[in-house]
Amino acid sequence: MPASFPVTVALVLMALLYLRGWMHLRNAIPAWRAAVFLGGLFCVWIAVASPLVALDEELLSIHMVQHLLLMTMAPPLLLLGSPVLPLLRGFPRFATRGALGPVLRFPPVQRLGHLFTSPVVCWFAATIVLIGWHVPPAFALALGSESWHRVEHASFLAGGLLFWWPVIPSWPSVSHPRWSTVLYLFLATLPCDALSAFLAFCDRVVYPSYLVVPRGFSMSPLQDQQCAGALMWVCVTFAYLIPAVAITTRLLANPDPCEQTAVRPILTKVRPGE
Repeated sequence: MPASFPVTVALVLMALLYLRGWMHLRNAIPAWRAAVFLGGLFCVWIAVASPLVALDEELLSIHMVQHLLLMTMAPPLLLLGSPVLPLLRGFPRFATRGALGPVLRFPPVQRLGHLFTSPVVCWFAATIVLIGWHVPPAFALALGSESWHRVEHASFLAGGLLFWWPVIPSWPSVSHPRWSTVLYLFLATLPCDALSAFLAFCDRVVYPSYLVVPRGFSMSPLQDQQCAGALMWVCVTFAYLIPAVAITTRLLANPDPCEQTAVRPILTKVRPGE
């Protein structure tokens, strides 16, 4: 059985679980949110279970595409889908009431959730994941071990979800755009720019593994590395610039401070476990 098969099954089950819950909430959660959530799952599938995976040991640029999909593309799409409530409603009622509900209402769990979703923790967690896995020994470990490769992918996705949470808060978090979010996005570009510039302008191959693998492409390992650095630089810049511009536009337009987010109406209609 291919290693990607369990991942594909898990993603399909999550999609079905979300859609089951969304069917109960479709009057409160618009269809476009369901569509972008499924798009986020599709990005995860492309990164970790599609034929693209077969090339990540041969091309650093493909490896970089995986990282960008897991950390920059999939998380905002998943969070835009307001996933928490549909996923909770997607579970059988006995599971929500008997297990998930009590766990989520447990005060230590709630305090831990508040801690790990604070902007400072989210920023540092994402930065540590990004820089840590691109340190050559850690990169070589993930490239040489299937188990560590899965850990790397999981940490990129988790780090991405944490990073985007303060930017795209999902239920139960409800917040309004703030100037601090624009600063948060700007500061996030700094480690990404430093890493991508290092890869793009370094005159040697940083990851020796790519020097010894058979290559079926015309690019040299150094050219491949430069391409990966440039790809990261461009994609991250636009991924952070677009929400920063959108938030700035809303703030300059002086939105009504009592304006409700798209998730607020849901909270008045549905409670977890109902």
